[in-house]
Amino acid sequence: MSKLSWTNIKDHYRQTSVCRIALNTVKILLLLGSGITLCIILLLSSVDFWMSYQANGRIYKDVESAPARDIALILGTSKYIGRTLNPYYTYRIDAAIELYKQQKVRGFLLSGDNAHRSYNEPWTMKRDLLRAGIPEELIFLDYAGFRTLDSIVRAKQIFNLNDFTVVTQTFHCDRALFIANYYKADATCLGVPSPKPKSWFNVRVREVFARIKAMLDVYIMNTQPKFLGPQEPILEMLPKYNYGPIMPRFVPQPYNEPKSNS
Repeated sequence: MSKLSWTNIKDHYRQTSVCRIALNTVKILLLLGSGITLCIILLLSSVDFWMSYQANGRIYKDVESAPARDIALILGTSKYIGRTLNPYYTYRIDAAIELYKQQKVRGFLLSGDNAHRSYNEPWTMKRDLLRAGIPEELIFLDYAGFRTLDSIVRAKQIFNLNDFTVVTQTFHCDRALFIANYYKADATCLGVPSPKPKSWFNVRVREVFARIKAMLDVYIMNTQPKFLGPQEPILEMLPKYNYGPIMPRFVPQPYNEPKSNS
């Protein structure tokens, strides 16, 4: 048995103190990390809940209950995913056609990405509306709708729309209406169904972070659309006639024969 000396005692105490300090440091870091994680979760949950709450009463899930508006703003997405038809796109186009059939809107603003010549979301949507029998003079295109903020802000500031109906998936409506409300646009949203993805959780998480980004864009970063440009008041461009289920019906003005003085 080794002889106990003062040097051995000091070495043992020093090693024990280092271990204790390291252990305490790890505990503090774990507690700090847990606290930060909890704060982040609470922040994300609060923003997500609040953004849904502020859109309450302005989202409609069927065409029959949606209020009539002059213009429906259709938010663009790709028509195909690979070689498969994108159901997100199909739901939006079908809803737009039904809005017109039920005389809920007078015209359409198709807003989407036009990144290159072979990818043109607004023109793709226009072709499908034309195939459904909607007159071309009722369709307006916004080629600079690169994201939700661009589409909403441009509808208000470039196309002079103070009230309109947004057509997109229901989970997307909250964020679109939040941006519209910030820019003082009286918008409602027709929330169309979403396909059931293989990983619904991933879609939901992406939307939560997109909502955080939207709040940062409007409240802190003051993010503006990539392109603005001259105003195009599309309401003034709409033809002056009543609309039937698919094709318009021109309503002639009555002729009043002038009265004779005799």
